[in-house]
Amino acid sequence: MFIGEYRHSLDNKNRLIMPAKFRDELGSSFVMTKGLDNCLFIYSMEEWRNIENKLKTLPMTNKDARAFVRFFFAGATECEVDKQGRVLIPANLKEFAKIDKDVVIIGVSTRLEIWSIDEWNKFNNDANISYEDVAEKMSQLGI
Repeated sequence: MFIGEYRHSLDNKNRLIMPAKFRDELGSSFVMTKGLDNCLFIYSMEEWRNIENKLKTLPMTNKDARAFVRFFFAGATECEVDKQGRVLIPANLKEFAKIDKDVVIIGVSTRLEIWSIDEWNKFNNDANISYEDVAEKMSQLGI
């Protein structure tokens, strides 16, 4: 399970140091793709296969399902951490997530999210998002 929040900076070759705690759980290779809310998602290979299997069940006749599957898979890339514990953020994903230099890496149960520091701050300061309000909505769903 991925938990925690870490702040790092990209080097001049768009490489990011992956926290050791996360590297151990990710394994030797993993998948990075476009996420929601202007961030990137990272999945272990095992979790990626689980998601892939779920997405295969979506009806091809549904326009939104086709669009989501295209978006999700087209942005995906298999990654590895180098010997210094760094992972390369591809240019298309860096642009999508509005990443310049400083990022926040957060653990979200079965995935990691990489946020530009500016987008993370906007998300956390959004007047429409309140931790208490979200918790109340989740309780209404039985969570």
